[in-house]
Amino acid sequence: MTSPQPAEPLGRRERMLLAAVAAVLAVALFWFRGGLHPEAPLERLARRSPDLTMALANGRPTVVEFYADWCEACRAMAPAMEAIERDHRDALDVVLLNVDNPRWQPQLEQYGVNGIPQLEFFDAAGRDVGRSLGARRPAELQALITALLEGAALPELAGVGALSDLAAASPVVPEQAVAASPAIGPRSHG
Repeated sequence: MTSPQPAEPLGRRERMLLAAVAAVLAVALFWFRGGLHPEAPLERLARRSPDLTMALANGRPTVVEFYADWCEACRAMAPAMEAIERDHRDALDVVLLNVDNPRWQPQLEQYGVNGIPQLEFFDAAGRDVGRSLGARRPAELQALITALLEGAALPELAGVGALSDLAAASPVVPEQAVAASPAIGPRSHG
């Protein structure tokens, strides 16, 4: 029996090819992970988000997005929301509130958040003028923001509406209505 011959070391050509493939893979990985800006639009928006109380008191219209990091619809809307925030930075506040953060539980209850994304629209005086439930295409978001900035009625889109005072329209007091309703939260998708 003959013993196996030791493998020949890689030649110069093979080493160069291997180095080139490794470099291409490294560049591709760097690019796919966001290059020098590893944060996704949703994270950038959340990081720049002003305080809700300050936004509602500064005399500019405000849009509040209730979102979650894991929400695919929220992530899909984020580039358009980021463009709106950038284009209207001096005229509009964009506030993001993460439904998974217990700090925002009072706001989740106050605005009846039971699904995400949910947008709340406030006029320059800080009054809640409407709501949007579900994902929005960029053109729909722009139409909503244009109406908000102009002080006009929000466009008629599915899942968008003005708010009404339910306590005045219903003989049931709010405490009884809450006690009688099942516990549905923004993470239930139910």
